[in-house]
Amino acid sequence: MGFPSDFVWGSATSSYQVEGGAFEDGKGLSVWDNFCKNSETIWRSQNGNTACDHFHRYKEDVALMKELGHKAYRFSINWPRVLPEGIGKINKSGLDFYSRLVDELLNAHIEPWITLFHWEYPLELYYKGGWLNPDSPDWFAEYADVVATHLSDRVTYWMTLNEPQCFIELGHRNAHHAPGVMLHQKEVLLAGHHSLISHGKGVQAIRAAAKRDCKVGMAPAAFPRLPVSSSEDDIRIAYDVTFSVPKPDGWNISWWLDPVFLGEYPEDGLELFGPDLPPITPEDLKTISQPLDFFGANIYTGHYVKKGEHGNPVEVQDKPGCDITMLYWPVVPEVLYWAPKFLYERYKLPIVITENGMSNTEWISLDGKLHDPQRIDFMARYLKEFAKAGDDGVAIMGYFYWTLMDNFEWARGYRERMGLVYVDFETFKRTPKDSAYWYRDVIRSNGEILFKD
Repeated sequence: MGFPSDFVWGSATSSYQVEGGAFEDGKGLSVWDNFCKNSETIWRSQNGNTACDHFHRYKEDVALMKELGHKAYRFSINWPRVLPEGIGKINKSGLDFYSRLVDELLNAHIEPWITLFHWEYPLELYYKGGWLNPDSPDWFAEYADVVATHLSDRVTYWMTLNEPQCFIELGHRNAHHAPGVMLHQKEVLLAGHHSLISHGKGVQAIRAAAKRDCKVGMAPAAFPRLPVSSSEDDIRIAYDVTFSVPKPDGWNISWWLDPVFLGEYPEDGLELFGPDLPPITPEDLKTISQPLDFFGANIYTGHYVKKGEHGNPVEVQDKPGCDITMLYWPVVPEVLYWAPKFLYERYKLPIVITENGMSNTEWISLDGKLHDPQRIDFMARYLKEFAKAGDDGVAIMGYFYWTLMDNFEWARGYRERMGLVYVDFETFKRTPKDSAYWYRDVIRSNGEILFKD
Protein backbone atom coordinates (compact mmCIF):
# COMPACT_ATOMS: atom_id res chain seq x y z
CA MET A 1 0.00 0.00 0.00
CA GLY A 2 1.32 3.45 -0.85
CA PHE A 3 1.59 6.21 -3.42
CA PRO A 4 3.09 6.21 -6.94
CA SER A 5 6.73 7.26 -7.17
CA ASP A 6 5.75 10.37 -9.15
CA PHE A 7 2.93 11.36 -6.81
CA VAL A 8 2.55 15.15 -6.41
CA TRP A 9 2.57 16.53 -2.84
CA GLY A 10 1.71 20.15 -2.17
CA SER A 11 -0.62 22.76 -0.72
CA ALA A 12 -3.09 25.24 -2.16
CA THR A 13 -4.27 28.84 -1.78
CA SER A 14 -6.35 31.36 -3.70
CA SER A 15 -5.34 34.90 -4.54
CA TYR A 16 -8.03 36.89 -2.72
CA GLN A 17 -7.64 34.76 0.38
CA VAL A 18 -3.90 35.30 0.79
CA GLU A 19 -2.48 38.05 -1.40
CA GLY A 20 -3.72 41.35 -0.03
CA GLY A 21 -2.49 44.29 -2.09
CA ALA A 22 -6.11 44.70 -3.12
CA PHE A 23 -5.73 48.26 -4.37
CA GLU A 24 -2.05 48.31 -5.34
CA ASP A 25 0.10 48.33 -8.44
CA GLY A 26 -2.61 48.95 -11.01
CA LYS A 27 -4.91 46.13 -9.94
CA GLY A 28 -8.59 46.48 -10.81
CA LEU A 29 -11.45 45.60 -8.47
CA SER A 30 -13.02 42.17 -8.20
CA VAL A 31 -16.51 41.30 -7.06
CA TRP A 32 -14.99 40.21 -3.74
CA ASP A 33 -13.34 43.60 -3.23
CA ASN A 34 -16.76 45.16 -3.71
CA PHE A 35 -18.73 42.55 -1.75
CA CYS A 36 -16.58 42.91 1.34
CA LYS A 37 -17.18 46.67 1.40
CA ASN A 38 -20.94 46.32 1.41
CA SER A 39 -21.88 42.91 2.72
CA GLU A 40 -23.14 42.14 6.19
CA THR A 41 -22.62 38.43 5.59
CA ILE A 42 -18.86 38.49 6.27
CA TRP A 43 -17.98 37.60 9.84
CA ARG A 44 -17.23 40.79 11.80
CA SER A 45 -17.21 42.74 8.50
CA GLN A 46 -13.74 41.44 7.71
CA ASN A 47 -12.18 41.50 4.26
CA GLY A 48 -9.23 40.33 2.20
CA ASN A 49 -7.73 43.77 1.56
CA THR A 50 -4.51 42.67 3.26
CA ALA A 51 -5.23 39.00 4.00
CA CYS A 52 -1.86 37.27 4.57
CA ASP A 53 0.10 39.97 2.72
CA HIS A 54 1.39 37.29 0.36
CA PHE A 55 1.63 39.95 -2.35
CA HIS A 56 4.59 41.45 -0.47
CA ARG A 57 5.81 38.34 1.36
CA TYR A 58 5.71 35.72 -1.40
CA LYS A 59 9.46 35.08 -1.15
CA GLU A 60 9.12 34.29 2.54
CA ASP A 61 6.19 32.00 1.79
CA VAL A 62 8.04 30.14 -0.96
CA ALA A 63 11.00 29.70 1.37
CA LEU A 64 8.61 28.24 3.94
CA MET A 65 7.21 25.82 1.37
CA LYS A 66 10.73 24.74 0.51
CA GLU A 67 11.57 24.24 4.18
CA LEU A 68 8.41 22.19 4.59
CA GLY A 69 9.26 19.98 1.65
CA HIS A 70 6.41 20.86 -0.69
CA LYS A 71 6.87 19.65 -4.23
CA ALA A 72 4.05 21.70 -5.78
CA TYR A 73 2.01 24.79 -5.03
CA ARG A 74 -1.49 25.40 -6.33
CA PHE A 75 -2.36 29.10 -6.47
CA SER A 76 -4.78 31.28 -8.40
CA ILE A 77 -4.30 34.34 -10.56
CA ASN A 78 -6.33 37.38 -9.57
CA TRP A 79 -8.02 38.19 -12.88
CA PRO A 80 -8.31 42.00 -12.36
CA ARG A 81 -4.72 42.18 -11.13
CA VAL A 82 -3.74 41.14 -14.66
CA LEU A 83 -6.59 42.79 -16.60
CA PRO A 84 -7.97 45.62 -14.44
CA GLU A 85 -11.15 45.87 -16.52
CA GLY A 86 -11.33 42.14 -17.18
CA ILE A 87 -10.47 42.52 -20.87
CA GLY A 88 -8.39 44.91 -22.92
CA LYS A 89 -5.41 46.69 -21.37
CA ILE A 90 -2.94 44.44 -19.55
CA ASN A 91 -1.51 45.50 -16.21
CA LYS A 92 2.15 44.60 -16.67
CA SER A 93 2.88 45.03 -12.95
CA GLY A 94 0.27 42.40 -12.13
CA LEU A 95 1.66 39.92 -14.62
CA ASP A 96 5.16 40.60 -13.35
CA PHE A 97 4.09 39.66 -9.82
CA TYR A 98 2.96 36.23 -10.96
CA SER A 99 6.03 35.85 -13.14
CA ARG A 100 8.26 36.52 -10.11
CA LEU A 101 6.24 34.08 -8.03
CA VAL A 102 6.62 31.36 -10.67
CA ASP A 103 10.38 31.97 -10.87
CA GLU A 104 10.70 31.88 -7.09
CA LEU A 105 8.84 28.56 -6.97
CA LEU A 106 10.92 27.00 -9.72
CA ASN A 107 14.16 28.15 -8.08
CA ALA A 108 12.95 26.37 -4.94
CA HIS A 109 12.16 23.23 -7.01
CA ILE A 110 8.43 23.64 -6.39
CA GLU A 111 6.11 23.00 -9.34
CA PRO A 112 3.56 25.79 -9.94
CA TRP A 113 -0.04 24.66 -10.55
CA ILE A 114 -2.09 27.63 -11.70
CA THR A 115 -5.84 28.06 -11.25
CA LEU A 116 -7.15 30.79 -13.53
CA PHE A 117 -10.38 31.49 -11.69
CA HIS A 118 -10.85 31.08 -7.95
CA TRP A 119 -13.77 33.53 -7.74
CA GLU A 120 -11.93 36.85 -8.35
CA TYR A 121 -14.34 38.04 -11.06
CA PRO A 122 -13.54 41.53 -12.44
CA LEU A 123 -16.04 44.07 -11.15
CA GLU A 124 -16.10 45.91 -14.48
CA LEU A 125 -17.23 42.75 -16.25
CA TYR A 126 -19.81 42.06 -13.57
CA TYR A 127 -21.29 45.48 -14.33
CA LYS A 128 -21.62 44.26 -17.93
CA GLY A 129 -23.65 41.26 -16.81
CA GLY A 130 -20.95 38.92 -15.57
CA TRP A 131 -21.67 35.25 -16.18
CA LEU A 132 -25.12 36.20 -17.54
CA ASN A 133 -23.58 37.96 -20.51
CA PRO A 134 -23.25 35.68 -23.57
CA ASP A 135 -19.84 37.26 -24.22
CA SER A 136 -18.51 36.10 -20.84
CA PRO A 137 -16.88 32.94 -22.28
CA ASP A 138 -14.92 35.08 -24.72
CA TRP A 139 -13.87 37.39 -21.89
CA PHE A 140 -12.52 34.41 -19.98
CA ALA A 141 -10.76 33.07 -23.08
CA GLU A 142 -9.01 36.42 -23.57
CA TYR A 143 -7.86 36.36 -19.96
CA ALA A 144 -6.67 32.74 -20.25
CA ASP A 145 -4.72 33.62 -23.38
CA VAL A 146 -2.97 36.53 -21.67
CA VAL A 147 -1.88 34.47 -18.67
CA ALA A 148 -0.86 31.40 -20.68
CA THR A 149 1.06 33.52 -23.19
CA HIS A 150 3.13 35.08 -20.42
CA LEU A 151 3.62 32.12 -18.06
CA SER A 152 3.37 28.91 -20.08
CA ASP A 153 7.06 28.95 -20.92
CA ARG A 154 7.57 27.90 -17.28
CA VAL A 155 4.21 26.49 -16.14
CA THR A 156 2.97 23.04 -17.12
CA TYR A 157 -0.10 22.50 -14.92
CA TRP A 158 -3.27 24.55 -15.35
CA MET A 159 -6.81 24.60 -13.99
CA THR A 160 -9.59 26.74 -15.40
CA LEU A 161 -12.35 27.09 -12.78
CA ASN A 162 -12.45 26.38 -9.07
CA GLU A 163 -15.77 25.01 -7.82
CA PRO A 164 -18.31 26.39 -10.30
CA GLN A 165 -21.04 24.93 -8.07
CA CYS A 166 -19.96 27.27 -5.29
CA PHE A 167 -19.40 30.55 -7.09
CA ILE A 168 -22.68 30.17 -8.95
CA GLU A 169 -24.84 28.84 -6.12
CA LEU A 170 -23.38 30.89 -3.26
CA GLY A 171 -22.79 34.03 -5.30
CA HIS A 172 -25.81 34.08 -7.59
CA ARG A 173 -28.58 32.13 -5.90
CA ASN A 174 -28.42 32.84 -2.15
CA ALA A 175 -26.08 35.88 -1.98
CA HIS A 176 -23.81 34.37 0.69
CA HIS A 177 -20.74 35.04 -1.48
CA ALA A 178 -19.75 37.64 -4.05
CA PRO A 179 -21.26 39.15 -6.06
CA GLY A 180 -24.06 38.73 -3.54
CA VAL A 181 -27.16 38.48 -5.73
CA MET A 182 -30.24 36.26 -5.66
CA LEU A 183 -31.17 35.37 -9.20
CA HIS A 184 -34.12 33.39 -10.44
CA GLN A 185 -33.62 29.76 -11.44
CA LYS A 186 -33.49 30.52 -15.15
CA GLU A 187 -30.75 33.11 -14.63
CA VAL A 188 -28.75 30.84 -12.32
CA LEU A 189 -28.80 28.08 -14.93
CA LEU A 190 -27.77 30.52 -17.64
CA ALA A 191 -24.84 31.82 -15.57
CA GLY A 192 -23.75 28.27 -14.85
CA HIS A 193 -23.93 27.29 -18.51
CA HIS A 194 -21.85 30.29 -19.53
CA SER A 195 -19.27 29.40 -16.87
CA LEU A 196 -18.90 25.92 -18.37
CA ILE A 197 -18.52 27.34 -21.87
CA SER A 198 -15.89 29.64 -20.36
CA HIS A 199 -14.07 26.59 -19.04
CA GLY A 200 -14.01 25.03 -22.49
CA LYS A 201 -12.84 28.20 -24.20
CA GLY A 202 -10.25 28.64 -21.46
CA VAL A 203 -8.88 25.17 -22.17
CA GLN A 204 -8.67 26.01 -25.87
CA ALA A 205 -6.88 29.28 -25.11
CA ILE A 206 -4.34 27.65 -22.80
CA ARG A 207 -3.49 24.94 -25.31
CA ALA A 208 -3.26 27.43 -28.19
CA ALA A 209 -0.94 29.77 -26.29
CA ALA A 210 1.16 27.13 -24.48
CA LYS A 211 4.87 27.37 -25.15
CA ARG A 212 5.57 23.94 -23.67
CA ASP A 213 3.67 20.72 -23.09
CA CYS A 214 0.77 21.57 -20.80
CA LYS A 215 -1.54 19.56 -18.58
CA VAL A 216 -5.01 21.05 -18.10
CA GLY A 217 -7.85 20.25 -15.73
CA MET A 218 -10.37 21.95 -13.49
CA ALA A 219 -11.09 21.85 -9.75
CA PRO A 220 -14.77 21.23 -9.00
CA ALA A 221 -16.22 20.57 -5.59
CA ALA A 222 -17.29 16.99 -4.97
CA PHE A 223 -20.27 16.21 -2.76
CA PRO A 224 -20.26 12.40 -2.75
CA ARG A 225 -22.45 9.86 -1.07
CA LEU A 226 -20.77 6.91 0.59
CA PRO A 227 -22.11 3.37 1.00
CA VAL A 228 -22.93 2.51 4.60
CA SER A 229 -21.69 -1.05 3.98
CA SER A 230 -19.58 -2.96 1.46
CA SER A 231 -22.62 -4.65 -0.05
CA GLU A 232 -23.01 -4.28 -3.81
CA ASP A 233 -26.48 -2.81 -3.32
CA ASP A 234 -25.26 -0.05 -0.99
CA ILE A 235 -22.29 0.73 -3.25
CA ARG A 236 -24.51 1.03 -6.31
CA ILE A 237 -27.00 3.22 -4.43
CA ALA A 238 -24.16 5.50 -3.25
CA TYR A 239 -22.81 5.79 -6.79
CA ASP A 240 -26.22 6.54 -8.26
CA VAL A 241 -27.03 9.20 -5.65
CA THR A 242 -23.59 10.78 -6.03
CA PHE A 243 -24.28 11.40 -9.71
CA SER A 244 -27.96 12.26 -9.50
CA VAL A 245 -29.65 15.67 -9.73
CA PRO A 246 -32.31 15.23 -7.06
CA LYS A 247 -33.16 18.85 -6.29
CA PRO A 248 -33.71 22.01 -8.37
CA ASP A 249 -30.40 23.56 -7.38
CA GLY A 250 -26.76 23.19 -8.39
CA TRP A 251 -25.44 21.28 -5.38
CA ASN A 252 -24.53 18.13 -7.22
CA ILE A 253 -21.70 16.72 -9.28
CA SER A 254 -23.13 15.46 -12.56
CA TRP A 255 -24.85 18.68 -13.71
CA TRP A 256 -21.48 20.43 -13.69
CA LEU A 257 -19.17 17.61 -14.71
CA ASP A 258 -21.01 15.39 -17.16
CA PRO A 259 -20.95 18.18 -19.80
CA VAL A 260 -17.21 18.66 -19.21
CA PHE A 261 -16.17 15.01 -19.20
CA LEU A 262 -18.99 13.21 -21.03
CA GLY A 263 -20.17 15.92 -23.43
CA GLU A 264 -23.77 16.09 -22.26
CA TYR A 265 -25.92 17.28 -19.40
CA PRO A 266 -27.49 14.47 -17.33
CA GLU A 267 -30.99 13.47 -18.32
CA ASP A 268 -32.46 13.75 -14.83
CA GLY A 269 -31.22 17.33 -14.61
CA LEU A 270 -32.63 18.25 -18.00
CA GLU A 271 -35.99 16.84 -16.95
CA LEU A 272 -35.91 18.53 -13.55
CA PHE A 273 -34.95 22.01 -14.79
CA GLY A 274 -37.20 21.79 -17.86
CA PRO A 275 -38.52 25.18 -18.96
CA ASP A 276 -35.87 27.08 -16.98
CA LEU A 277 -33.03 25.65 -19.08
CA PRO A 278 -31.00 28.03 -21.22
CA PRO A 279 -30.52 27.22 -24.90
CA ILE A 280 -27.94 24.40 -25.06
CA THR A 281 -26.49 23.79 -28.50
CA PRO A 282 -24.32 20.94 -29.78
CA GLU A 283 -21.60 23.52 -30.36
CA ASP A 284 -21.82 24.57 -26.68
CA LEU A 285 -21.34 20.97 -25.56
CA LYS A 286 -18.44 20.46 -27.97
CA THR A 287 -16.73 23.52 -26.51
CA ILE A 288 -17.43 22.56 -22.90
CA SER A 289 -16.09 19.02 -23.34
CA GLN A 290 -12.55 19.86 -24.39
CA PRO A 291 -10.19 16.94 -23.58
CA LEU A 292 -8.54 17.26 -20.16
CA ASP A 293 -5.47 15.63 -18.65
CA PHE A 294 -6.51 15.13 -15.03
CA PHE A 295 -9.49 15.39 -12.73
CA GLY A 296 -8.99 17.89 -9.90
CA ALA A 297 -11.36 17.38 -6.99
CA ASN A 298 -11.97 19.45 -3.87
CA ILE A 299 -13.15 16.92 -1.30
CA TYR A 300 -13.69 17.52 2.41
CA THR A 301 -16.58 15.42 3.65
CA GLY A 302 -19.38 13.11 2.59
CA HIS A 303 -22.61 11.54 3.78
CA TYR A 304 -23.66 7.91 3.96
CA VAL A 305 -26.58 6.29 2.18
CA LYS A 306 -28.01 2.80 2.10
CA LYS A 307 -30.56 0.84 0.12
CA GLY A 308 -34.02 1.17 1.61
CA GLU A 309 -36.81 -1.36 1.83
CA HIS A 310 -38.17 -0.58 -1.63
CA GLY A 311 -34.77 -0.13 -3.27
CA ASN A 312 -34.73 3.63 -2.81
CA PRO A 313 -31.73 5.44 -1.31
CA VAL A 314 -32.00 6.29 2.38
CA GLU A 315 -29.80 8.98 3.89
CA VAL A 316 -28.03 7.80 7.03
CA GLN A 317 -28.17 10.49 9.67
CA ASP A 318 -24.97 11.56 11.40
CA LYS A 319 -24.65 10.08 14.85
CA PRO A 320 -25.18 12.43 17.81
CA GLY A 321 -21.82 13.84 18.80
CA CYS A 322 -20.17 12.77 15.54
CA ASP A 323 -16.68 14.07 14.78
CA ILE A 324 -16.88 17.46 13.07
CA THR A 325 -14.57 20.28 12.08
CA MET A 326 -15.11 23.93 12.95
CA LEU A 327 -17.09 24.24 9.72
CA TYR A 328 -19.44 21.65 11.20
CA TRP A 329 -18.49 19.24 8.44
CA PRO A 330 -18.39 15.59 9.55
CA VAL A 331 -14.94 13.99 9.58
CA VAL A 332 -15.35 11.18 7.05
CA PRO A 333 -11.96 9.79 5.96
CA GLU A 334 -13.59 7.17 3.72
CA VAL A 335 -14.65 9.95 1.38
CA LEU A 336 -11.10 9.95 -0.05
CA TYR A 337 -11.61 6.32 -0.98
CA TRP A 338 -15.14 6.31 -2.37
CA ALA A 339 -15.19 9.70 -4.10
CA PRO A 340 -12.01 9.08 -6.15
CA LYS A 341 -13.25 5.56 -6.91
CA PHE A 342 -16.62 6.80 -8.17
CA LEU A 343 -15.13 9.78 -10.05
CA TYR A 344 -12.51 7.62 -11.75
CA GLU A 345 -15.10 5.01 -12.71
CA ARG A 346 -17.31 7.64 -14.32
CA TYR A 347 -14.83 10.12 -15.82
CA LYS A 348 -11.72 7.93 -16.32
CA LEU A 349 -9.04 10.53 -15.64
CA PRO A 350 -6.24 10.52 -13.04
CA ILE A 351 -7.43 12.02 -9.77
CA VAL A 352 -5.69 14.96 -8.10
CA ILE A 353 -7.08 16.03 -4.73
CA THR A 354 -6.83 19.76 -5.32
CA GLU A 355 -8.26 20.62 -1.88
CA ASN A 356 -8.65 18.65 1.34
CA GLY A 357 -8.24 19.86 4.89
CA MET A 358 -9.90 20.81 8.13
CA SER A 359 -10.86 24.01 9.90
CA ASN A 360 -10.02 24.43 13.55
CA THR A 361 -9.80 27.00 16.29
CA GLU A 362 -6.23 27.20 17.56
CA TRP A 363 -3.59 29.52 18.97
CA ILE A 364 0.10 29.67 19.74
CA SER A 365 0.94 27.77 22.93
CA LEU A 366 3.04 29.11 25.79
CA ASP A 367 6.04 27.32 24.32
CA GLY A 368 5.76 29.46 21.18
CA LYS A 369 4.60 26.59 19.00
CA LEU A 370 1.27 25.55 17.59
CA HIS A 371 0.27 21.98 18.39
CA ASP A 372 -2.54 20.68 16.17
CA PRO A 373 -2.82 16.92 16.68
CA GLN A 374 -6.36 16.91 15.28
CA ARG A 375 -5.12 18.11 11.89
CA ILE A 376 -2.37 15.49 11.83
CA ASP A 377 -4.88 12.78 12.67
CA PHE A 378 -7.31 14.12 10.05
CA MET A 379 -4.70 14.13 7.28
CA ALA A 380 -3.36 10.70 8.18
CA ARG A 381 -6.81 9.13 8.09
CA TYR A 382 -7.77 10.76 4.79
CA LEU A 383 -4.46 10.07 3.06
CA LYS A 384 -4.60 6.40 4.00
CA GLU A 385 -7.98 6.15 2.33
CA PHE A 386 -6.68 7.87 -0.81
CA ALA A 387 -3.79 5.41 -0.95
CA LYS A 388 -6.29 2.58 -0.58
CA ALA A 389 -8.19 3.91 -3.60
CA GLY A 390 -4.95 3.79 -5.54
CA ASP A 391 -4.34 0.20 -4.47
CA ASP A 392 -7.82 -0.65 -5.75
CA GLY A 393 -7.10 0.61 -9.24
CA VAL A 394 -7.79 4.35 -9.14
CA ALA A 395 -5.12 6.43 -10.90
CA ILE A 396 -4.13 8.75 -8.05
CA MET A 397 -1.91 11.60 -9.17
CA GLY A 398 -1.52 14.14 -6.37
CA TYR A 399 -2.71 15.74 -3.13
CA PHE A 400 -2.85 19.45 -2.25
CA TYR A 401 -3.66 20.26 1.36
CA TRP A 402 -6.01 23.20 1.85
CA THR A 403 -4.42 25.41 2.81
CA LEU A 404 -0.78 26.46 3.03
CA MET A 405 -1.51 29.09 5.65
CA ASP A 406 -4.41 30.44 7.66
CA ASN A 407 -6.22 32.97 5.51
CA PHE A 408 -9.41 34.85 4.72
CA GLU A 409 -12.03 32.09 4.55
CA TRP A 410 -14.62 33.96 2.49
CA ALA A 411 -17.84 34.67 4.42
CA ARG A 412 -16.27 33.26 7.58
CA GLY A 413 -13.51 35.87 7.48
CA TYR A 414 -10.63 34.97 9.82
CA ARG A 415 -12.83 33.03 12.23
CA GLU A 416 -11.40 29.57 11.54
CA ARG A 417 -7.92 28.38 10.73
CA MET A 418 -7.27 25.78 8.05
CA GLY A 419 -3.57 26.28 7.33
CA LEU A 420 -0.43 24.28 7.89
CA VAL A 421 1.15 27.59 8.87
CA TYR A 422 -0.29 29.88 11.54
CA VAL A 423 -0.58 33.53 10.53
CA ASP A 424 -0.76 36.41 12.99
CA PHE A 425 -2.99 38.78 11.03
CA GLU A 426 -1.64 41.85 12.82
CA THR A 427 2.10 41.22 12.46
CA PHE A 428 1.88 38.67 9.60
CA LYS A 429 4.36 36.45 11.38
CA ARG A 430 4.24 32.90 10.05
CA THR A 431 4.56 29.96 12.45
CA PRO A 432 4.54 26.44 10.98
CA LYS A 433 2.26 24.17 12.97
CA ASP A 434 3.14 20.67 14.11
CA SER A 435 1.10 19.41 11.17
CA ALA A 436 3.38 21.27 8.75
CA TYR A 437 6.42 19.37 9.98
CA TRP A 438 4.48 16.10 10.08
CA TYR A 439 3.39 16.66 6.48
CA ARG A 440 7.02 17.34 5.54
CA ASP A 441 7.90 13.88 6.82
CA VAL A 442 5.00 12.36 4.90
CA ILE A 443 6.26 14.00 1.71
CA ARG A 444 9.87 12.92 2.30
CA SER A 445 8.73 9.32 2.68
CA ASN A 446 6.25 9.55 -0.21
CA GLY A 447 3.59 8.59 2.28
CA GLU A 448 5.33 5.50 3.63
CA ILE A 449 5.33 6.73 7.23
CA LEU A 450 1.53 6.64 7.17
CA PHE A 451 1.67 2.85 7.22
CA LYS A 452 4.29 2.33 9.91
CA ASP A 453 3.15 1.22 13.33
